[in-house]
Amino acid sequence: MKRIAGWLLVIGIAVVVAIGASIFLAESRPYKGYAESEQFVDIPPGTGPASIGRRLVEAGVIRDTLGFRFELARTGTGRRLQAGEYRFDRPMTVKEVVAKIAHGDVYLLPITFREGLTIREMAQLFENKGFGQAPEFVAAASDATTIHGIDPVARDLEGYLFPDTYAMPRRATPAQLVARMVTAFEKVLTPKLRADAEARGLTVRELVTLASIVEKETAKAEERPLVAAVYANRLKIGMGLQCDPTVIYALERAGRYNGNLTRENLQFDSPYNTYRHAGLPPGPIASPGQASLEAAAHPADVPYLYFVSRGDGSHAFASTLDEHNHNVFEFQIKPNRK
Repeated sequence: MKRIAGWLLVIGIAVVVAIGASIFLAESRPYKGYAESEQFVDIPPGTGPASIGRRLVEAGVIRDTLGFRFELARTGTGRRLQAGEYRFDRPMTVKEVVAKIAHGDVYLLPITFREGLTIREMAQLFENKGFGQAPEFVAAASDATTIHGIDPVARDLEGYLFPDTYAMPRRATPAQLVARMVTAFEKVLTPKLRADAEARGLTVRELVTLASIVEKETAKAEERPLVAAVYANRLKIGMGLQCDPTVIYALERAGRYNGNLTRENLQFDSPYNTYRHAGLPPGPIASPGQASLEAAAHPADVPYLYFVSRGDGSHAFASTLDEHNHNVFEFQIKPNRK
């Protein structure tokens, strides 16, 4: 009997080893059971390992749940599996699949908002990238309650959606993206930056408004403090800003801008029209980047009151009207006579 029991034990061990070896060999081979070039598997928060395994099998990512459970037991990663949407686009071993989910390698899509965009322009980009409908983004950006701590009079988030690249899930809501953009803005608006702006007599709203004008006027980093200085100097002496981008913004809000700014447009009645109304406009006209915010808080120490485009992306600056008129002739009128 002892000999029989011994043989049964040996056979049992051999069977277990054989089963384990077959599982190991099967699951060590890459597997792809879906016909498409890619497969997405969504794991909602709170989903347990057993349910995750079934989802992966149903999606054709792994052969069966047995090998999945074996890998979780071997690695002890059962409690580290993370929720999210995962993209699979090639044959993978169970070990690779488990590692991917344990590491939280969720599928994210990048969306880049460059400096100087308005809410409506951002919304259109949001739609073009396939995240959702533009009106949904506009609606989310119309809720200004999140920034009332720094700008109590804000009626929307114009100027407060920080331009950057954001990696978002495919099903991210506009509110989630907007929240991230506001958080990024708040990080850039450091206590020192706010204190420096306050020292110049600027509220946060005035700082962002001035920075948005600087952002729209020049793309050259070295010119931003100079442009900021022109408008700071004009504000100091009560001179009209006469800023074209503010007029364009006013026309766009009214649905009346066709891409060309005319003399007639300069008379358009809007509080954003800085040809008709003194001082800064009521609020930001776009989302400024960090460099423009810094320039608005730290304008160059120069006496300039005017600038004109040279036609190559740069500008010629002047302290007097005579100098400015000379620059206008040199860079605007003279080249057009050729």
